[in-house]
Amino acid sequence: MNERIEKLAGLIEKYQASYYTGEGEIPDEEFDLLWDELKSLSPDHPVLQKVGRDNIDGFPKAKHIIPMGSQEKAQNHEEFLAWAKKVNAHSYIVQHKLDGASLGLQYEKGRLKTALTRGDGITGDDITNNVRRMSGVIEKIAADFTGGVRCEVIMTREIWQEKYSDKANCRNAANGLMRRKDGNGCEDLTVISYDAAFLGDDDYFKNETDKLSWLKKQGFNISETREFKEPAEIVKYRDEVSSKRSSLDYDIDGLVVKDIITDMTDLRRARPERQIAFKFDPEIAYSTLLEVEWSETGATYTPIGIIEPVRLSGTTVKRANLNNPDMIRSLGLKIGSVVKVVKRGEIIPKIEGLAPDGILKENDPALFKEIELPLICETCGSTLNDSGTRLFCPNQACPKKVHHRLEKWVYTLDIRELGDKLLKQLFDTGRVKSIADLYSLKEAEITGLDRMGELSAAKVIRNIMTKRELSLSMFLAGFDLEGVGELIFEKAVIAGFDTLDKIRKASIEDLSKVHGLGDITAENIYQGLIDLKPEMDAVLETGIISIKPPLGMEDSPLKGLSFCFTGELKTMKRNKAGELVKSLGGIVRTAVAKDLSYLVTNDTETGSAKNSKAISLGIKIINEDEFINLVSVIKVNNKTDNIQRELF
Repeated sequence: MNERIEKLAGLIEKYQASYYTGEGEIPDEEFDLLWDELKSLSPDHPVLQKVGRDNIDGFPKAKHIIPMGSQEKAQNHEEFLAWAKKVNAHSYIVQHKLDGASLGLQYEKGRLKTALTRGDGITGDDITNNVRRMSGVIEKIAADFTGGVRCEVIMTREIWQEKYSDKANCRNAANGLMRRKDGNGCEDLTVISYDAAFLGDDDYFKNETDKLSWLKKQGFNISETREFKEPAEIVKYRDEVSSKRSSLDYDIDGLVVKDIITDMTDLRRARPERQIAFKFDPEIAYSTLLEVEWSETGATYTPIGIIEPVRLSGTTVKRANLNNPDMIRSLGLKIGSVVKVVKRGEIIPKIEGLAPDGILKENDPALFKEIELPLICETCGSTLNDSGTRLFCPNQACPKKVHHRLEKWVYTLDIRELGDKLLKQLFDTGRVKSIADLYSLKEAEITGLDRMGELSAAKVIRNIMTKRELSLSMFLAGFDLEGVGELIFEKAVIAGFDTLDKIRKASIEDLSKVHGLGDITAENIYQGLIDLKPEMDAVLETGIISIKPPLGMEDSPLKGLSFCFTGELKTMKRNKAGELVKSLGGIVRTAVAKDLSYLVTNDTETGSAKNSKAISLGIKIINEDEFINLVSVIKVNNKTDNIQRELF
């Protein structure tokens, strides 16, 4: 999971940088998926704290009249129907969800005064001069209107194909043009309006229908709109629109569904509750597998399929995930196979199987070629281990594996100021060859490295040398055993292997009996503990790192219970809530599975994927207050009480 978190953070920073320059590489929808996933896995990650959305240096800032937050999303029929049941509206307004760039127009006594980008949802960038050149912008409207009109800036497919096909898609081309300092090309963009608010009078519009009629009367372009009374009708309409969207003049990625009653209080929320984005099912494309590349992360080799370029979810796709060797074998894939490619929120699309017969005529078996798996580690020359679900270098001394282990240790312990560049320099020079080597570093050795001054060097050393008492599962997870994370080690601890000595003495058979491990994982733990014993002992001998003693039965009142947290908590951060659970002997999970004890959420009625899955599995869903009551009644000893007071 830690690798996934860092990969997400790196991609967010990369795509954010291109977003600022107007050369965005992916649509907002895909960026939001990355953002939301990182937030769910690591709510306090520094990237989430320091990265804004689309503020552009050099443009003046202004506040939105209508806050431009994000909408709740329904990815399937079940999630949408759960939302509709909760809202219980007597009628719904349904519009195409345009795949463009958000824009807020501000009017004073009927005259256009300011046009703002989305920004952080509260404040945006003033690009009024550029917007005045776009089609669909109305300079003068009803003289009594002072307020905001919310719009989407789009580029039609015709213009994209004619003039901007070098850009990934219409949305990226539009986003780049609207942010140009000279405004060139803005005349190729169109503004479509879908919402409005009168400043100081929440009753200016009777309802959503009246609002849209008013916008149309003022001369604005309006997104295609329908009205429905029954949610089931909307489900059917969504499927109809999805099947026809390729024939539209512009890109859409779903529908926006609103309660017909205008609720300005709800509209001002960061995530309005009475409207939702009803997303389309992932697009499916078929393409020919041209070759397979093997991506190396640490010691693991992951297959990536190189395919004939196809359009998928508004982007041109050339690469698709193949997961592992077992997937290649189970699907019978060969170079030349025609494959089914889908996009379900992954960073890159995924090959899910072979195309049905007749999809593409060039699916000629005579052209097939076997996919060759790498046999030797390119770094150390060791024979790779093919476990089916993973292809990896088993050599614990492999330089690439050692470096990845160092990165994992620094990340697991959250050693501040010791960044990847500095760590790589220390590794490349041979000064740090093992985790234990970190604890013999001196300030003078890193002063001057990676632009390190004396003050910075002192901070690095101070953070490394801070004494830490780690749980056994965290300690072991920091050594990056192949395919084994902290959650797996927690399962072993709960099963009774709760000291370093006990887990070292456990046989493969003993470990394989632990619920959720299996033979391969047990073997990886067993062999990893043998191979890394000298390094683990060396770290403990430094006296800086120690392992917490196991909790007695009376000290682990949550033993055997597992918790998954979703959504925002009011009284604490989710990672702190997780620490509290672990301090009381419980387990924290990142996903809903059949053996989960509790799903903790402040919106127990939402139709989110986690809630829906918990309901289907009969897992108890509790809110934050119920969770706090559950752990607060546990009075074990002063240490536990102190932990609770600190975390709350």
